[in-house]
Amino acid sequence: MQSHNRIFIFDEFIAEERRKYLVVIIYDIVDNRRRAAFAKYLQGFGIRVQKSAFECILPQSKYDKLVKGIPGLIAPEDQVRVYKLTSNADIKYWGSVELLEEEEVVII
Repeated sequence: MQSHNRIFIFDEFIAEERRKYLVVIIYDIVDNRRRAAFAKYLQGFGIRVQKSAFECILPQSKYDKLVKGIPGLIAPEDQVRVYKLTSNADIKYWGSVELLEEEEVVII
């Protein structure tokens, strides 16, 4: 049995304006074209960890930008959930999961 690893450590002692959050986005989008466009949008913020799941490490400003762009990419029959994880969360993984790295992503 493979041991588990931690994905992200929260530091609640960092000033709010410098704090970053682990954000998990899961979705069920009916249309193939819309689903592909949505996944491409999310790639500008984080990494795909499963077919319909992304993880991102974002400051509040980029989180706000992410959330603001979602309604324009989906239809009423689609489902999207965004989880902004804060302190006291404990995230572990098993298997071959790519670790998140903090990096600046530029969206053009």
